[in-house]
Amino acid sequence: MDTLIHDLRDITIRSISVSEMNNNVYLLTAKASGAQLLIDAADDLPAIQAILADAAADTAATPKLELIATTHQHWDHVRALPALVAATGAPTVAGKDDAEALPVTVGRSLEHRDTCAVDGFELTAVHLRGHTPGSIAFVYLDPEGPAHIFSGDSLFPGGVGNTQKDPERFTSLINDVTQRLFEAYPDDTVVHPGHGSPTTLGAERPHLEEWRARGW
Repeated sequence: MDTLIHDLRDITIRSISVSEMNNNVYLLTAKASGAQLLIDAADDLPAIQAILADAAADTAATPKLELIATTHQHWDHVRALPALVAATGAPTVAGKDDAEALPVTVGRSLEHRDTCAVDGFELTAVHLRGHTPGSIAFVYLDPEGPAHIFSGDSLFPGGVGNTQKDPERFTSLINDVTQRLFEAYPDDTVVHPGHGSPTTLGAERPHLEEWRARGW
């Protein structure tokens, strides 16, 4: 199975789906340096190690996992995190309000608009409150093409993440997604969700008011 989903100027993006929950794991590799950043060590360490091995083809340098980023605290997104940290020694980042709930000691807690970088690229943290208190989307700005948003469980094709029918949490999430994603990035921005298929902000934008009206 080919795990490569985007071959950009400076980085590659690979993805696999793991576990009975079909969680997406994303791996970004800097072509020049070989530095790698993995988003959501959800489950299945052997599958994650296989995608790391696949990405050796994306760089002439020696690939090295330099950072593990977690979008949010839910169990299905962190099951392989302790094993991956143990196997690689890679440091970790997560949203400030979710960090203490993770099964590892988080090396750095992120707040809204913080950046996290490895040699060759950086991601911007966008705090999207509602699915969990500290849910973070990670945004990569490609110098030659659309931006890429790794949205965790906060934005999917067809709606925002689950807020357990809590009106306050839903309002918080739809407001943050509207203001911090849809009003901040253009229509061609690619959205890579925590489960399922990718979409674009342009494909979802016409439905924002419909989502708000239905309350989920």
